[in-house]
Amino acid sequence: MHQKPTNQRLISLDVFRGFTIALMILVNSPGNSTPYYWLEHSAWNGCRLADLVFPFFIMIVGISSVLALTNLKAMGISKPRLFKKIIQRSGYIFLMGLLLNFIPHFDLSTLRILGVLQRIAICYFFSAFLFLTTKILTQTIIALVLLIGYGYLMTYTPFIFDENLVGTIDKLVFGSAHLYTATFDPEGLLSTLPAIASVLLGNLIGFGLTSSRTNKQKFKWVNVAGFMLVFIGWILGFTLPINKTLWSSSYVLLSSGIALLVFSIFYFLIEIKHWVRWSKSFDLLGRHAMLVYMLHVLFLKIQGIIFVHNSEGVTVNFRVYLTQVLFSHFTRENAALCYAFSYTLLWLFIIKIFDASNFFKRRRV
Repeated sequence: MHQKPTNQRLISLDVFRGFTIALMILVNSPGNSTPYYWLEHSAWNGCRLADLVFPFFIMIVGISSVLALTNLKAMGISKPRLFKKIIQRSGYIFLMGLLLNFIPHFDLSTLRILGVLQRIAICYFFSAFLFLTTKILTQTIIALVLLIGYGYLMTYTPFIFDENLVGTIDKLVFGSAHLYTATFDPEGLLSTLPAIASVLLGNLIGFGLTSSRTNKQKFKWVNVAGFMLVFIGWILGFTLPINKTLWSSSYVLLSSGIALLVFSIFYFLIEIKHWVRWSKSFDLLGRHAMLVYMLHVLFLKIQGIIFVHNSEGVTVNFRVYLTQVLFSHFTRENAALCYAFSYTLLWLFIIKIFDASNFFKRRRV
């Protein structure tokens, strides 16, 4: 299968990234503590809508890194320069994650070392590095070894909510003060191994998308791969529970398969049917995903440290206060959803303003 450079960005991938950003803001931003259950993460085993956002991003990282590196290689950029770019980008993403963790307490003694952006940085590094140094078959084998090895550890070592091998390793390496909780970090070191397997599955898809196949053939191939991964992950889940917090092997397969099936919808509508106009908002979010992620988290943190008295004299944070003021006639679940939806639209509106003002173009000059 021959690879070919793509002269333009894959719009459907940008739209998928933008859709995922919008979904992320929606599930991250409930207006109060009682959102609909399907907008919350599973307490332990299981997979809800909120549990799909992160693996969607990881799959996108794998696909996009392959597409970008294929283009850069075709332009004649040397491997040393590409390795430098990979290290710089990985370091930048990791540092942005540390910066968000540093806010709002500004205390190095309790700074959480790992996190969402940190895991994305690590996954991107291995995705890009392995794509440049190994064949796609080797990357597939590495992904299988990681999934089987991690699945073995989960099966033959005790895994409970508060104490497990994942948390034990993180406490030994970082110390309890630098984890998400005193005993555990959901983006811990050991559970990053199956996340690397997730991104390598994205590499495999990206490799296929750079082939000489027609768009319709690629669409069918992505669908077949998606259904296979969902089925295998679902079957495996009966013996190895689907668990986002531990990033279990069954969760990797199931969530990666769902990601491919969702991506295939955008691919069909945009790359095959050429129905693009409806997708411009998602495309815009997707092209500025890092900025939107950073700003939306920052402003959620700011709202969380501002406290005011509501109409009943109770002290609440600013997000809850806004929800009570704006959506007081709704049920608590609907109020939480309306705030989250409004907050999502707010960031779309802000990015559109920046884009219309040519801010991004001036910034690149």
